[in-house]
Amino acid sequence: MENISLPTPSLNGGDRSGQPVVFRLLAHLFSYVFHPILIPTYVTAFLLYIHPLAFAGYGDRDKFFVMAAVFFSSGFLPAFSVLLMKGLGFVESMFLRTQRERIIPYAAAIIFYFWIWYVFKNQQRTPLFFVHFLLGSFLAVCSAWMWNIRLKVSMHATAVGGMVMFFLLMILFSQEPTGQYFAVSLLIAGIVCTSRLIVSDHSKEEIYLGFFTGAACQLVAWWL
Repeated sequence: MENISLPTPSLNGGDRSGQPVVFRLLAHLFSYVFHPILIPTYVTAFLLYIHPLAFAGYGDRDKFFVMAAVFFSSGFLPAFSVLLMKGLGFVESMFLRTQRERIIPYAAAIIFYFWIWYVFKNQQRTPLFFVHFLLGSFLAVCSAWMWNIRLKVSMHATAVGGMVMFFLLMILFSQEPTGQYFAVSLLIAGIVCTSRLIVSDHSKEEIYLGFFTGAACQLVAWWL
């Protein structure tokens, strides 16, 4: 949940990146569309409705339940908690511009991400690699919270880094042809990280660190 407020573009290029207005507008758009709290929902949608065998045996009603549960816990609740904190005065901005403002929202997100992992972990029908993905997402939020003590690591980069590593692991340990999906995830990650370099106040180090943190958390979750 990073600063992705859309400033009024100026023809002189007032943005610190010095990029053309069109590039900045596209960077803002990609930052919204691939917001970190939406990445778990996108990956879940892929596994439910695109991957041929991930949730084999699940009916439409079961798939809808999985999709709704993941979106509610990893997307809606974190966003609602920030909105609530803004209303109560715990944070000054919905975009959480400072490390201090991120502390409580991170703590809330940790609870929500742990809960959705715990729920699916205890359902015998749930594919194991999906449980690994949810655990990796939970570990990534925990790691970003810890990094937040020293620097404002990019949660956008953390989320897409985890997504890329998940698809890479699917290639290595799955018999289904998923190479093209890994390529798409890598392209999305490149676009998102470039967008954050253009329109956010993150340094390159914070974005690189976020990416590798997310990837490492998925790798650790796969082996736990």
